[in-house]
Amino acid sequence: MALIEVERTCPIRVAVIGATGSVGSSVLDICRQFSAFFKVTVLAAKSNADGLEALAKEFRPEAVVLIDARAAAKLRGRLAGKTKFFSGPSALEQMLAENLADHVVFASSGTDAIRALVLALDASLDVSLANKESLVVAGEWVMPRVRFPHQLRPLDSEHSAIWQCMLGETSSSVDKIWLTASGGPFRDFSLRAMKIVKPEDALNHPVWSMGAKVTIDSATLMNKGIEVIEAMRLFDLEASRVEAVIHRNSLVHGLVAFKDGTVKALLSKPDMRLPVAAALAYPKRLDLENAYSLPSPEHWAVSFEAPDMERFPCYRLAREAALAGGGYPAILVGADEVAVEAFLNKIIPFTSIAAVVEATLSSFNETAPRHLDDALDLLDRARRRARDLTPRFSNERGYFSC
Repeated sequence: MALIEVERTCPIRVAVIGATGSVGSSVLDICRQFSAFFKVTVLAAKSNADGLEALAKEFRPEAVVLIDARAAAKLRGRLAGKTKFFSGPSALEQMLAENLADHVVFASSGTDAIRALVLALDASLDVSLANKESLVVAGEWVMPRVRFPHQLRPLDSEHSAIWQCMLGETSSSVDKIWLTASGGPFRDFSLRAMKIVKPEDALNHPVWSMGAKVTIDSATLMNKGIEVIEAMRLFDLEASRVEAVIHRNSLVHGLVAFKDGTVKALLSKPDMRLPVAAALAYPKRLDLENAYSLPSPEHWAVSFEAPDMERFPCYRLAREAALAGGGYPAILVGADEVAVEAFLNKIIPFTSIAAVVEATLSSFNETAPRHLDDALDLLDRARRRARDLTPRFSNERGYFSC
């Protein structure tokens, strides 16, 4: 495999934040296959010391970052002598100050890497982003930091699809965009059936292999609601022009309708390596056609349906937060983190995830945060409020005991 029309002679130095996660694995697979073009110089993770050590032995990066102090203590001293080691809450920022990468991939979930994302953009580094929360919580401060076209490239399959459909276009020419969703494992379940599902049921996604938090969000359709807000930030579109549709076959990943009546759609197999390749190699294309080819068109099944907001109220709540604007997207993210954790720990039933989020949103009356620190403080306050509210929706009826 090779790049088509390669012009760069030196490898692109790549930093992978979230290297031990599912998206990070796809990024490293592309770097592994195209090692003449991409050199992994930084590997970063939150707490998976063993996984990070194994990757460091394979890729031999210039630096390794491990945020968690206990995990860092376990890994320290087990790396090759010349490998730089960063740990602690500000480790990512310290690493970025060392000029070790040309392209930084944010493949981790959560909001811990927001400040590092801002620093990477300010340093005029290319950035690939799979971290939805960063733009939902801090998009107002992140997007103005983008210094040149396509400096910030989306890694989520849906946002990558929209980005690729819009190459050569302008936001002002767009009438509407649609992100697609598989519908998750409970797309045909009744509300009554969803009340008794267990965490292991919700973690069994029909299409994608992802981390636990994202997988649960996909099951509630919160993930798609959060992605709608992310798309608003990325493509500078108001909420009325961004929607989601259920597409069970996961063949179409995004659609863009233009004001002249034209619609573009991106189709591919559901494989994270495809949007990763598009982002890392832009503006070139990697020769992946033999490995990831689609069946011939007569075998394609393309149909769409609207999300059921009664059975999946998390999608409705996310859209309401998007329309309300201000601090509500940050509150949504904080409350959802706590509610999903409570479900995974079998404290609340699946259907109470939305109830916790809605109660948290209703308990705030917030104006727009004025600074990034305000947004991050609001996120923390939303988490605390959600924790206080969670006992109201506890698993009193023993849903997990059946």
